[in-house]
Amino acid sequence: MGEKIIYQRFNTPIGPMLAAASGAGLCRLCLPGEESEEFFGWADKKYPKAVLEEGSSDVITAVEVQLGEYFAGKRKAFSVSLDLKGTVFQRRIWHILMQIPYGSTASYKDVAVAADSPAAVRAVGQANNRNPVPIIVPCHRVVGSGGKLVGYGGGLSIKRILLELEGIKVVKESIV
Repeated sequence: MGEKIIYQRFNTPIGPMLAAASGAGLCRLCLPGEESEEFFGWADKKYPKAVLEEGSSDVITAVEVQLGEYFAGKRKAFSVSLDLKGTVFQRRIWHILMQIPYGSTASYKDVAVAADSPAAVRAVGQANNRNPVPIIVPCHRVVGSGGKLVGYGGGLSIKRILLELEGIKVVKESIV
């Protein structure tokens, strides 16, 4: 019998989301449009021996409250424990993403340089794509060269909403 992963669905201004927590912290946050099968497939890969249980936990309650505050414009940073499963490079990128301040953006190249891997722009994009807790680890703040609005697992419309919520003006798929 493996560890227990608790998950719960809840509504947000951008649509229904799902949060999952292990004993160590938030391990998954599914954006609107992600199917349950994707979550269960992810959990099977990352926590192959885990028992999945629908319910609530202190971590999930904190995530729901903090996301509510974020969407209401009252929270700029999150303070929930995280349990991020990924490669060493992915975890390094996710740590760098958490350093991008609310209301700011960085290019994929900026993130690659910050990771001491200036040629790894595509790998940064892949690490962003595999971010298990979007919004909390703010991959939406990463933009293409010249400020272009590109790539987001939840879709560009959600990325635009998140950036505009943070006061970043998005015009015709580019940032001003």
